[in-house]
Amino acid sequence: MERTTTKEPDEKELIRGLKLGQEDAFRMLVHRYRDRLIRVAYGIVLEREESLEIVQDVFVSVYRNIGSFRGEAGLATWLVRITINLSLNWKRRWKRRFRWGHGSLDSQAFAKATEGMVDTPEAQYRGRELEARILDAAGKLPEKIRAVFVLNTLEGFSYEEIAQTLGIKTGTVKSRLFQARKRLSRAVGQEK
Repeated sequence: MERTTTKEPDEKELIRGLKLGQEDAFRMLVHRYRDRLIRVAYGIVLEREESLEIVQDVFVSVYRNIGSFRGEAGLATWLVRITINLSLNWKRRWKRRFRWGHGSLDSQAFAKATEGMVDTPEAQYRGRELEARILDAAGKLPEKIRAVFVLNTLEGFSYEEIAQTLGIKTGTVKSRLFQARKRLSRAVGQEK
């Protein structure tokens, strides 16, 4: 009995299917990028439910605007850019309406901060305490700096990928990342 394997479409095939309005292509798009976009949105808005809504809005936007996608950047870059823009817009809207509070990022995102520590209750407590300080400080970073920090730290984007995604120069990425690390280091150090 011969096994049939369905090959996942490459990016060009996926875009072609999306432009033709194929439901399978749209399902594949959501399946392929949903988790990544949620992490990006969550890293900016720090609210789980809002991140899910933002990503849903991203996919609606893609559905409506895929015809205008020119392919100058990769599909993933385009999706991340839309996610960042919608996340920042959400923050600005709600910041005006309410005093903005900070939630916490998924603990897996900062598990590396406590990696290698002895697994005693005291070490676990210290790790959670450090994580909370880092997350609180990250939540207070200016939007432009936080976007770079999230893309680099949580998503593992290179400087060049961040520059392309945000439409800024590589030197600006390096500068903002340096500022983020400096501010986080200072904030965590002061709160000991």
